[in-house]
Amino acid sequence: MIPDRVVEEVRARADIVGVIGEFVQLKKAGKDFRGLSPFKKEKTPSFYVVPAKAFFHDFSSGESGDVFSFLMKHQGMSFVDAVKYVGARCGVEVREVRRDKRGDDPWRPYHEASAYAAAYFRERLWEWEGGKGARDYLEGRGIDREAGERFGLGYAPDEWEAFREAAAVHGLDEGILLELGLVKKSENRERPYDAFRNRIVFPIESVTGRVLAFGGRLLGPSGKGAPKYLNSPESPIFHKGEELYGLGWARNHIRRRGAALLVEGFMDAVSLAAVGIRNAVAPLGTSVTEKHAKLLRQYTTQVRILFDSDPAGLRASFRAADILLAQGLQASVVTLPAGEDPDSVARSGGAEAVQAFLAQAVDVLDRKIAILEERDYFSSIDSTRKALDRLLPTLRAVTDPRQRDIYLATVAERTGVRIDTLEHELREARAPRPGPPRRSAPVRQRPAPRFHGLGVERQLLLLLVKHRDWIDKAAERIGPADLEDAGYRAIFEELINDPELTAPPEETMPEAVRHFEDLMSDREVPEPAESIFEDAVRQIENTALDRRLEALDAEIARSDEADTLRLLRQKQDLIKEKQSRGSDWRRSAHRAAGNPQRQGEGAP
Repeated sequence: MIPDRVVEEVRARADIVGVIGEFVQLKKAGKDFRGLSPFKKEKTPSFYVVPAKAFFHDFSSGESGDVFSFLMKHQGMSFVDAVKYVGARCGVEVREVRRDKRGDDPWRPYHEASAYAAAYFRERLWEWEGGKGARDYLEGRGIDREAGERFGLGYAPDEWEAFREAAAVHGLDEGILLELGLVKKSENRERPYDAFRNRIVFPIESVTGRVLAFGGRLLGPSGKGAPKYLNSPESPIFHKGEELYGLGWARNHIRRRGAALLVEGFMDAVSLAAVGIRNAVAPLGTSVTEKHAKLLRQYTTQVRILFDSDPAGLRASFRAADILLAQGLQASVVTLPAGEDPDSVARSGGAEAVQAFLAQAVDVLDRKIAILEERDYFSSIDSTRKALDRLLPTLRAVTDPRQRDIYLATVAERTGVRIDTLEHELREARAPRPGPPRRSAPVRQRPAPRFHGLGVERQLLLLLVKHRDWIDKAAERIGPADLEDAGYRAIFEELINDPELTAPPEETMPEAVRHFEDLMSDREVPEPAESIFEDAVRQIENTALDRRLEALDAEIARSDEADTLRLLRQKQDLIKEKQSRGSDWRRSAHRAAGNPQRQGEGAP
């Protein structure tokens, strides 16, 4: 026998139009495909393939079914052979295994409880008189019943134990309901209570259509202890980093469109589908993961990121894009007007308005460069260096060789840095991650760190870990390359990429992991934040300037006559920038050389 999960994976990944098209000449007819019946002679086409529902129907013979049924009926294959045939065409290895004598799926009770909950919430929304407020809310958001039923939307009544009591009548195990996060326990209540109350409920389904978990959007204002959106916790059947909301329904539309839209939340995906844009999916209350990228790669190579265009949305867009690039996908960013999101654009302007913005999608690297240009990052040598620090993560992420060459050429042209220099920078940046715990000597010839113990770099990183709202401000002033300690450099880069960072990625160098754990466990909260921030950043800026001047001196000493003039001009620019800082840079440089003043002195 073939395990059910393998059959479902093959069914989910199958291109039913492609498979049936090998035997029947099909032509597009609206959103479906049509051809002459393969089961009965006819002159007028009455055989239809419906990719959105992954089934076929032949009006002349009455035959219908899924892709396996077609092969069994038309080609005379057994079910096992049909699954193997389709699996070979969609990249799923199909192996038969002996039947498990223990029989039942151990997770069946969890799936049954989730399926019951989905049906309960759905009935409360559409059939129950008390669901009128929720229906009115959806209608006001442009979600009609057809769109709502397509996504299985439901409503959780504003009652403490309505679902729990209904589930008990049907004999569902309360322990399983607790594991699934459908009911909760509290010291303030004698009995478990419903987790979802007065919320629009979004069932979260696997790509094969099984309900795994739920998301809930609160009706009315959110208050203390009542977040606007509430998601099920992880459970034996639900791992949020491995599922994308709406993928089961959107996957065939993604194939047809040749691209996926990645949006931030449930309502964005549903609102877009309601106006006819049906290739949108959303992560589930988490950042985009490697497994999300691998899921999308099964259906397309193009992903358009349609997140909010505020600073947080842009950071999330760039983090997501780097993960997608690392899996061989092409990532572009769609920019919406300030204050708008996909849901609001779809409601106010319909599909036409959304398509207008999609048509202006820009490759992630081009979008980064445009933002840096808007912020005048290419106006001087020092700011160009900082701009390069912000572009390097994307250069490191891209794995497609052709796209990598294009990216390198683009960055080289915009920054004036040679391609071979960029490649060296990338190799150096990658080297420490899988390497030994500590290198005996740094790759670059840099001066030894001037600060030890509670040094300036540690003080700045401690401030950023304790006061996350200062991360963006720090990124505007300095880049990771301005920090001398390799561990702190790695932490700073991770914080820029993910301001909510609670643990470094697995591949992070051990020294950085130790630093991060030390910072997180430190009970000190640097205050006053503003003066500590300014003093630390200025010292780091000045030390970085000294380091660049030293590097230029060394390069001048080695250069030939043709390059000397260019290098001297660069040195003069850096000296002018250093002098423009006034007396502060001299005081910080003096302190860096070993002056016994306290670190806080000299700050404005």
